[in-house]
Amino acid sequence: MKNRSKSSQEWLRRQVKDPYVKRAHEEHWRCRSAYKLIEMDDKLRLLSPGMTVVDCGAAPGSWSQVAVDRTNSSCRDKNKPVGKVISVDLHGISPIEGSCIFSQSDFTSAETQSKILSCLGKGKANVVLSDMAPNATGVKHLDHDLISELCLSVLTFSTSVLSDGGAVVCKIWMGHNQNRLLSAMKTIFKNVKIMKPNASRGDSSEIFLVGRGYSSELKR
Repeated sequence: MKNRSKSSQEWLRRQVKDPYVKRAHEEHWRCRSAYKLIEMDDKLRLLSPGMTVVDCGAAPGSWSQVAVDRTNSSCRDKNKPVGKVISVDLHGISPIEGSCIFSQSDFTSAETQSKILSCLGKGKANVVLSDMAPNATGVKHLDHDLISELCLSVLTFSTSVLSDGGAVVCKIWMGHNQNRLLSAMKTIFKNVKIMKPNASRGDSSEIFLVGRGYSSELKR
């Protein structure tokens, strides 16, 4: 601790005191963010066995772990339908049983999106997840604009891969663009809401935009 920067020391102290960090270690999730998705799914029933999920910005893989578990994509339960999970991140992702992984792949690039579409085959996705965030600059309005662009790219991509009735969960940092994004979501989803799970730290400006009931008819 003595040789670390002040910010690193504060981060370590917070990690040590964080009950979600300890729980994630005990329950074998790759990081505490798993509980954000678990809480949202428990409330909204977004995931179920047999579903196809695309996880954008998946590293280190905790949301994909949850998706694999809840869609039964690893075929752990032989008596339930088997789903499919596709995990994508600009950084590396260690293998996850039951997930098709595209490591070191830029989700926003046409090449990566083409790979995702190939993996989907003739099928569609039921859920698109995004816990993506840009490298923070420390300039609040600029960081908000950057993550808003990522969120918009996820929403645009969702219109090409979601089946009718599908859902999207997208992280954003609070700011001037969130209402604009919510309005855009309302043009393609029947139900749109903002969520901040208990596992999301209170001092964090992150919120999650959740759209349910995707309709290709609304898109027209």
